[in-house]
Amino acid sequence: MIYFVILSIFVGIEVIGGVPTVLHTPLMSGANAIHGVVIVGAIFVMLNTSPDDYISLTLGFFAVLLGTLNVVGGFVVTDRMLEMFKKK
Repeated sequence: MIYFVILSIFVGIEVIGGVPTVLHTPLMSGANAIHGVVIVGAIFVMLNTSPDDYISLTLGFFAVLLGTLNVVGGFVVTDRMLEMFKKK
């Protein structure tokens, strides 16, 4: 598992480093949409958890909360960046 995390860090740095600055905004929007899938997955996991398993429900709640914050914050930042490209 540690090898996959370390490998993903190096691949991520290499991929992001090769992206031109003009394409950062669309790439960030796509990453936010992918995180929406993670939120749906966390909700499905919480639905299949027994009601007396408080640890799993708490972790699922925080996964949905933090995922939602990431998606909303990412779209707010993307919108702000797109405003910078509009002509005045």
